Amino acid sequence: MARRAEANIIAGAADLPITTQPAMHITLASPADTPHLFEVWEASVTATHDFLDAAAIAALAPIVQELLHSFTPIHCIRGEDGLPFAFMGVQEGMLEMLFVHPSRRGQGAGRLLATHALNQLGVTQVDVNEDNRQALGFYERLGFRTEGRSATDGFGKPYPILHMRLG
Repeated sequence: MARRAEANIIAGAADLPITTQPAMHITLASPADTPHLFEVWEASVTATHDFLDAAAIAALAPIVQELLHSFTPIHCIRGEDGLPFAFMGVQEGMLEMLFVHPSRRGQGAGRLLATHALNQLGVTQVDVNEDNRQALGFYERLGFRTEGRSATDGFGKPYPILHMRLG
């Protein structure tokens, strides 16, 4: 009897729809992507930087918009609609930014971008807000270790930054 139930469960599984994520590919962002990159940044920061209030995020917004217009290259992963939902920027071995839209977190986009940064772009360093425990754990799992700390962020605000290096 148990064997028959097992066979029915296995046979029934063939009738279940199989859902798979489309393959993710890294592309370069274009200037036309900038508004979407900003939306990804804003949604990501709102979801993960709980140490920043709405006023602090609003104060950063024009700085980030300008940075996204001028930083090159920006590597991104696009959704089925062709719009970026995750992106990163690298300069001189430093992972300067990596953001994933919260609706797409946990699907491997951040890991894919970070792995590309490490293996293809020579990244060995990243700075992380000390209070962003999720990002800190993510980078530690990738092999980064804290080698220093600054009491303030790059704008002199009281948001401590951990300086991490691979290895």
